[in-house]
Amino acid sequence: MKTMYKTDPVIRRLDIQQFDQALPMLAELLHSCVHQGAGIGFVLPFSIQDGETFWRDRIRPSLATDRRVVLVAEIDGCIAGSVQLDCDLMPNQKHRADVSKLLVHPAYRRRGIARRLMVELERQAVKRELTLLVLDTRTGDLAEPLYATLGFEVAGTIPGFARDAFSGKFYATTYMFKTLDHDLLTDSGTPNGINRAASNTQS
Repeated sequence: MKTMYKTDPVIRRLDIQQFDQALPMLAELLHSCVHQGAGIGFVLPFSIQDGETFWRDRIRPSLATDRRVVLVAEIDGCIAGSVQLDCDLMPNQKHRADVSKLLVHPAYRRRGIARRLMVELERQAVKRELTLLVLDTRTGDLAEPLYATLGFEVAGTIPGFARDAFSGKFYATTYMFKTLDHDLLTDSGTPNGINRAASNTQS
């Protein structure tokens, strides 16, 4: 993949047919992020086939039944990033969703893609009338201050929560949450205080 692009990323929600077509690129995205040391649940060795199996077996079923939203950021026809809104929760938690697998391909970083994905994810959550978002992130990762700038608050930190993909050592994980106030939205449906240009969505 190229590392310099003039095209702005387009954020798109995938339906099941688009997901199936994008499966090879999603697998490559996940594979690249894992091999860059992302703390997203996987350890080495991790192959492209492992990535495809994850998307097909773990993500596709809930997407097909509208219990999950899969967003992608596209640049010049390539998937540069992705994030998921996991609504497949217990009956007493239907008011909330988990933010899952915020990924940006190493070749496309420092372009604001993660922020754009998160802005659109929140818009999708509001459309579903959800009132709470929850996520976890490796303590000290670059994503942690990003989430804070988007209004997420720290609920707590759990030491020794997960294993590092390379070293095998255990690291801490920070749980964060954001309460969604539907009254604090602009007329366009974008969270107030967030530039609409940061979204540039197709949904």
